[in-house]
Amino acid sequence: MVTRVPVFHSLSPNTLTCMTLALTIGVVALIVQGALVWAGALFLVASAFDMLDGAVARARRAATPFGAFLDSTVDRYSELLVFLGLLIYYQRASGGSLLFTVLIFLAATGAVLTSYVRARAEALGFSGRGGVLERPERVLILGVSLMTGSTIVGLWLLAILSHLSALQRSFRVWMRSRATAADGAERLSSIQWHTRE
Repeated sequence: MVTRVPVFHSLSPNTLTCMTLALTIGVVALIVQGALVWAGALFLVASAFDMLDGAVARARRAATPFGAFLDSTVDRYSELLVFLGLLIYYQRASGGSLLFTVLIFLAATGAVLTSYVRARAEALGFSGRGGVLERPERVLILGVSLMTGSTIVGLWLLAILSHLSALQRSFRVWMRSRATAADGAERLSSIQWHTRE
């Protein structure tokens, strides 16, 4: 198992999380230079580190609330940094095309909103998971599209499907909140009826 490899076992989960961010900065540098294939490969490697920190934390029984918080925060920074790199690259390559700017904006906001809806839902006691596109799928689409030279297709997929995922999660929270409110109203009505008797 990879978590038993000495080099990984000697590093704390939080260190591995920070390594993900450091590797992502390298991804941004490669994108800005136009080395998209190498950027895509490094992005997938960085994402593997992102999955590794949780595995190491569980294997070593070192999972902490701050570790989970740090992991989620670094995930958001990592995704947004890659979109920043793409924005700079396409601004240079296309001479400041409005279409590319809007497309990257939509892909970036979709990724953030998908995660935000889940976090906000869970803070209110609902499940915020689900949707057609979660983080692993977003990472795969972005990494593969960079490596295959189909970045524009990948950005369109992310722009559309990530916002769809945020809307799906929002709709599920709305349905569950309605069900919870209806159950609460029914219990209150029952209590009031028995009180009158």
